Amino acid sequence: MTAAVTPFSLKDAPALIERLLPVQKLSAEAYKEQMANVGKTLTALGSYWKGRKPLILAKACIIGCLLPATDDPARDLEIFEKLMAMDDESFVVRCKRRPKPKEILATLSIARITDYFSVDPDGVLPIVAPVDWAKPEYGTVKVAWRTDLTELERRRLEAQMLPRVSYRQRVDEAQRPEEVMDTVHNHIWDAVNLHLGTRANSFPELVEQLGLMRFGHRPRVADTFCGSGQIPFEAARLGCDVYASDLNPVACMLTWGDFNIVGGSVESREKMASDQDELLCWVQGEIDRLAVEADGKDWRGRAYLYCVEVQCPSSGWMVPLLPSRIVSIDDGAIAELLPDPVGKRYRIEIVTSASTTRLKAAAQGTLRTDGRGQDPYMIHAVNGVEYRTKISTLRGDHQKPGGTSGNKLRQWERTDFKPRSDDLFQERLYAIQWMRPKKKGKGYDFEFRSVTPEDMSREHRIDDFVANHIVDWQAKGWLPDMRIEPGYNTDQPIRERGWTHWHHLFNPRQLLLLGLVNQKSNAFQKLAFAQLVQCDARLSRWDVSGGGRAGVKGVFDNQALNTLYNYGARGSGYAVPILRPNYKSFPLSDAANKSIVCCDCSQTKTQNDVYITDPPYGDAVNFHEILEFFIAWLRKNPPPEFSGWIWDSRRSLAIQGEGEEFRRGMVTAYKRMTECMPDNGIQVIMFTHQSGSIWADMANIVWGLRPASHRRLVCSHRDRQCPA
Repeated sequence: MTAAVTPFSLKDAPALIERLLPVQKLSAEAYKEQMANVGKTLTALGSYWKGRKPLILAKACIIGCLLPATDDPARDLEIFEKLMAMDDESFVVRCKRRPKPKEILATLSIARITDYFSVDPDGVLPIVAPVDWAKPEYGTVKVAWRTDLTELERRRLEAQMLPRVSYRQRVDEAQRPEEVMDTVHNHIWDAVNLHLGTRANSFPELVEQLGLMRFGHRPRVADTFCGSGQIPFEAARLGCDVYASDLNPVACMLTWGDFNIVGGSVESREKMASDQDELLCWVQGEIDRLAVEADGKDWRGRAYLYCVEVQCPSSGWMVPLLPSRIVSIDDGAIAELLPDPVGKRYRIEIVTSASTTRLKAAAQGTLRTDGRGQDPYMIHAVNGVEYRTKISTLRGDHQKPGGTSGNKLRQWERTDFKPRSDDLFQERLYAIQWMRPKKKGKGYDFEFRSVTPEDMSREHRIDDFVANHIVDWQAKGWLPDMRIEPGYNTDQPIRERGWTHWHHLFNPRQLLLLGLVNQKSNAFQKLAFAQLVQCDARLSRWDVSGGGRAGVKGVFDNQALNTLYNYGARGSGYAVPILRPNYKSFPLSDAANKSIVCCDCSQTKTQNDVYITDPPYGDAVNFHEILEFFIAWLRKNPPPEFSGWIWDSRRSLAIQGEGEEFRRGMVTAYKRMTECMPDNGIQVIMFTHQSGSIWADMANIVWGLRPASHRRLVCSHRDRQCPA
């Protein structure tokens, strides 16, 4: 692209974001985007990453940093809103349906219809708008837009049809700007260029020209806490050169996916789809060769339901720990516990099409809480005698000298992948959901069944395979062998189950499937693989709720490592939707430079013009701990694209907490950014928190960094803006 030769410089001009920003409108747009959930542009790359900042907010900050604040603030705001697709003419396109010519003529008063429309038959009828099309004389009239009408003229007329409602309601009923970004800005460029002295017909052209005017080159936008990459992606989509860095390699992987998958070319996406099909075919072939999913009657296991089983110290019976005996509300499937006095255990029989009364009774299982705390207890009855035992009592929880907690659980070893026979907590397969292609039409039939001896034979086959391959697969990096380091979140699986290594959070069937996928997946496929890892673990909740098919949910429904007493494991067919995700496509220009560095923000070396960051703070998620869940799977055998990163969470370097250590870390980070920017550079800090004290900390940090030169810092919040 060729930048326009501009007649003036913006080197020392104040940026628009320093003077004004339509925060209420931005708030409505940001809320609309956040409520899209899985419909958001980047979520499919890794839904386990929470706290994503809206792309619309990143766009506003970038555009606000590049636009000048002139002596005509009303016009400045008007141009900004056009660029953000907030103007009436943009909402014409953002509406779910544009009005038809006859609808316009039936509603609006138009002095000369022929200024906008061609009418057939020509000149036969004296038509005056508004038109009552119900009249017989208008029955054969055809109306169309004039072919020589400009898009702007058409939109201005259509804009008069927009409902007169609040901006938030208008946004609620419209599409997001990025859903119609190919056409939504077609009408703005004459007005934008006239106001700014540019010659642009697209955002990359405009951004380059404004960058030349302000910095002497295409603007370099950086985010040194890039997380899952919303800010760098939006900067790249607008046409900026981008520098993204993060201490955590999983964050860098997600940002890489933003650039190379969502932002990948059509050709690369086609190659990616072909590679995905090849991987799935190979994995399915290996599963079939081991004969561990099919029942020989065209049915294949979709989901396998497991529960913890423990011996009651009072009765001596083995009791399955089930918070609920409901298997699926929609299918009326429940688990009936049938006493086996000889074996002192319970047979589990799956009943389908259960009545409403039986479903209600099944909602109460053998694991309950007392309503006063989170410490559950086991409850069951033998010969009319009810036995209750707290889980903490079974574990033998106690306080050690010095205030640390302990219990009598055996600490699992590196080669363990299932409980040993003398462990307190055993594990049991108690139900299977089967699937097969419909005999007529598309889709599948599904049914729940009790576990049979043949099913257990397939389970033992998997156990033997994993036992024979775990050491080799761990050495090659196909399975984790990394120890769980104690921490705020990571203490939980150690304390509650005795799990000491990350692969203990996966059962043999899950280790088999994930190990097969991991050993053959490339960089593009690692993003989907990581998503599968968190949707197929011992911490993956089995959701029985109605309103949709029961299924296996993600580990990180909330940002914690919650150990479960029953969970679901996916069969290969149920893993396919995750391994073949529906990524959105916004191909990025190759003209702009995009770099990703896995490093501490204080190690930034690249000079950048604009820093836009969403830093860690206060009660933020402990990503440095929980992302080890993924690092354990990727660290020993990363694809070439990720091999230069340090595959460790480096907890000691993570900025966290609220005290003096947090403040020192933040000062160091933002001081380094200030050193790596020009005198007219800008820093924007996105910050959302309820604590006034942490807001005060951030204000002091920013104020303390305010340089004597022209460098500027701006704190941006969804509902407020404060130039520092």
